[in-house]
Amino acid sequence: MIKKALTITPKLGMHARPAGLFVREACRFRSEIFLSKDGNEVNGKSVMQLMLLAAEHGAKVVLRVSGPDEADAMAALEKLFARKFDEE
Repeated sequence: MIKKALTITPKLGMHARPAGLFVREACRFRSEIFLSKDGNEVNGKSVMQLMLLAAEHGAKVVLRVSGPDEADAMAALEKLFARKFDEE
């Protein structure tokens, strides 16, 4: 299992478009992927659950990945955050 603290970078927070990008990337991997904020953890492969997390711009979240390809999944999702979900 790998955990990493990250900051929500999209200007409008984790709304439908960045949530969709996150899920599309997460679903490429066999590992379980979860995102948590303020003690609430949701399935990183569900757009609806990610949106219900209500993670606004600048919010601190924890990405947790566990499974056979966890290192690759974590690296890919970290890149998505680093690219600011392709908003710029």
